[in-house]
Amino acid sequence: MKIIRAPTLARAHELAVKAVLEKGWVLNTEDEEATIEYEEIALDIENPFSEPMASPCSRFQQRFLEQYADNLLNGSEAAFEYDYHRRLFDWGETLTQDGADVHVDQIAYIVRKLKESPATRRGVAVTWNPAVDESLDDCPCLQLVQCILRDGKLQMKVVFRSNDMLSAAGANMYALVHLQKRIADEIGAAYGRYTHIALVPHVYYKRDLNDIVPFCKKGAAMQPVPEVCSLCGECSRASLR
Repeated sequence: MKIIRAPTLARAHELAVKAVLEKGWVLNTEDEEATIEYEEIALDIENPFSEPMASPCSRFQQRFLEQYADNLLNGSEAAFEYDYHRRLFDWGETLTQDGADVHVDQIAYIVRKLKESPATRRGVAVTWNPAVDESLDDCPCLQLVQCILRDGKLQMKVVFRSNDMLSAAGANMYALVHLQKRIADEIGAAYGRYTHIALVPHVYYKRDLNDIVPFCKKGAAMQPVPEVCSLCGECSRASLR
C-alpha cells in the first residue's frame, strides 16, 4: 500500500493522480472501460479543512463540490441506482426485520456511540447491501466510514473498494470531511485527521484524457506511463511508445 501524507485535500488529490498515472498499469474493466490501475493508496490529511480544499487542476471546483457535499449530507431529489446519503442515513433498502422495513440511520448511531463511549472503535457505518448490490450495474464504491475520538478530536477513516482518483476522489474527500465536521459538531469535538483508503485506485485515461492534461502540465508535474502520453500527444513524451 502506498501512503501519501499531504497538507491539504487538494495536494492529496494531485499526488494520488500522479501516483496512479506514473506507477500504474493498463487494465480494461469488466465494462470494457480503459483504465490505469494501481495498488492500494492511503491518503492522510492532518487538517482536512486547510485551503485549498479543491485542486486548481480539477474541473470540479467550489460550486460543484458544495452541491455534492450537500447531496451527501442532506439528500437529493435526483434518482440514482444508489446514493451515499441514503446508504449512510437510511440503510436497509429492500430488507425487513420482524415484518417491518429496515431503516438504519448509521450516522445517528455513530454520534450516539461516541457520546456514550468516547474511546469506542465501533463508530462504523457501511454502505454495501448484498440484497441490492450484487445485482446492480452501478454499486457503491465507498464501503466503510469509521469515526474515532482521540485527544478531543474526531478522526474519520474511509475505505473505497474502487476509486476514480481523477474525477471522483476530490469530490468524495470534500463531501466526507464535511460529514466528519457535522459529526464532530454534534458531539462537541474538534475535527482531526482524515484518512482516505482506496483499495483499487484508477484513472479512466481514455474517457478523461482532457482532464489529465491540467494535472500533468506537459510532463512538468508528472510523467505518466507511455500509454497515456502517446494518447495525449501534448508534449515530447508522446513518442515514448
